[in-house]
Amino acid sequence: MSLLNINPTSTASWKGLQDHFEEIKDVQMKSLFLEDSNRKKNMSRNFEDLNFDFSKNRMTKETMDLLLDLAKECKLDDAIAKYFEGDKINVTENRAVLHTALRNINNKPILVDGQDIMPEVHQTLEKIKGFTNQVVSGEFKGYSGKAFTDVVNIGIGGSDLGPNMVVEGLHYYKNHLKTHFVSNIDGDHVMEVIKELDPETTLFVIVSKTFTTQETLTNAETIKKWFLKSATEEDIQHNFVAVSTNLDKVKGFGIAEENIFTMWNWVGGRYSLWSAVGLSISLAVGFDNFKKFLDGAYAMDEHFKNTEFEDNIPVIMAVISIWYNNFFGSESEVVIPYTQYLEKLAPFLQQLSMESNGKSVDRNGDKVTYQTGNIIWGNSGTNVQHAFMQLVHQGTKLIPVDFIGFEESLYGNVDHHQKLMANFYAQAEALYAGKTAEEVHLDMKFTGDVQKINALLPFKVFDGNRPSNAFLMKKLSPRSLGALISSYEHKTFVQGIIWNIYSFDQFGVELGKELANKLLIK
Repeated sequence: MSLLNINPTSTASWKGLQDHFEEIKDVQMKSLFLEDSNRKKNMSRNFEDLNFDFSKNRMTKETMDLLLDLAKECKLDDAIAKYFEGDKINVTENRAVLHTALRNINNKPILVDGQDIMPEVHQTLEKIKGFTNQVVSGEFKGYSGKAFTDVVNIGIGGSDLGPNMVVEGLHYYKNHLKTHFVSNIDGDHVMEVIKELDPETTLFVIVSKTFTTQETLTNAETIKKWFLKSATEEDIQHNFVAVSTNLDKVKGFGIAEENIFTMWNWVGGRYSLWSAVGLSISLAVGFDNFKKFLDGAYAMDEHFKNTEFEDNIPVIMAVISIWYNNFFGSESEVVIPYTQYLEKLAPFLQQLSMESNGKSVDRNGDKVTYQTGNIIWGNSGTNVQHAFMQLVHQGTKLIPVDFIGFEESLYGNVDHHQKLMANFYAQAEALYAGKTAEEVHLDMKFTGDVQKINALLPFKVFDGNRPSNAFLMKKLSPRSLGALISSYEHKTFVQGIIWNIYSFDQFGVELGKELANKLLIK
């Protein structure tokens, strides 16, 4: 069964939200905190060691009630059931959407076209485990009999952004293997990666569902030519593996059939890091940590699937985003993890959200009359305070922020971490509270220069009342990162359901590729 087709603007709750917005659009969050001394507690939700605080938003309980009513009127509960049960909700491509099955640890069958897919999922996971353990231990060797020291992931889009982000995010947990990523078709990029590598001790993982992606195949062929300068065609089977569905093309490249890891058409590229596309993650941090990563995502899946909307973290994340996008007219959101390990989280979330929900046609094939999608951007920690936070604090745009922090650092440097987290809390507080003209005047009063005070006063005032969410976890671990990514996946799904669009195709990616191929033919 496909998704229901409900225009959100036709619902009673959407009309209620429009009226409600006019009533509270200028409300000051400070006054909301004064009215409710328990606001932070009332507007926080917990999942395992994750605390999600959404109290610093320009909304009341009535706002949230109306937003959750909107989700209910858009039949989100029906969509969630179809999402997890294998219905073909990717209607335009006639596919199920089952990345959640890749981290499903129970034995309940999940059917696609009448076939239980879980045995094949478990089989592939066991193959990832066995191969990872062989490479890490040195049992699986390169063509000259030497153990591997380096792994190069060759892919693009979902075959690069997700694994790259997670490997970087879990760098603390890495083993001895050095992991590299080649994605851009820029020849300088690939040459910079391979120039320091030893072909005898480098394992290449080619990730391409169809094994026809221009960027990936061009990079793979360039690396193959470099490899064959010191090795033979026969040696390719020892140093190259692939994640693909196109067995013939992979074998034609020279890769042994036993070194091909399968993919499925019910897993979209930007949701595929949980599959064999995540082989580089498993190789980098070991299978045990990869499994903990999957388990964290599964735990969030269970929370999302089984929790009432008012306590459901991904649902709340999604409707808050819709509140700002569709009623305040905020077109972008900033994601700021206060850890350098998650420096690549924003580019990953850009693809997850913008490729999924960057649509202007609804599920009926009609042009939408309301905003969909969000522009996602960001960077890490205090770096952003010396880059773009000026705009967020004092610019003319209302830009909601997600702050992501951890109570403990991984190396235990207390001084650094206290300063880092002081900034985490301070930025959210500064956005919320701002700084009044009276406060600026008091700060400058000691100068005694009244003329200077009056001249600078307007430049030093912060309006405040700028919204943010705060995610706080105990520490960055494979499990906590899995849960965090899963929560953003489900947020994206909920937004697409409410906006009445199809979130799992990406036809907008194709036109530029088609034109590039025509130019090459010329």
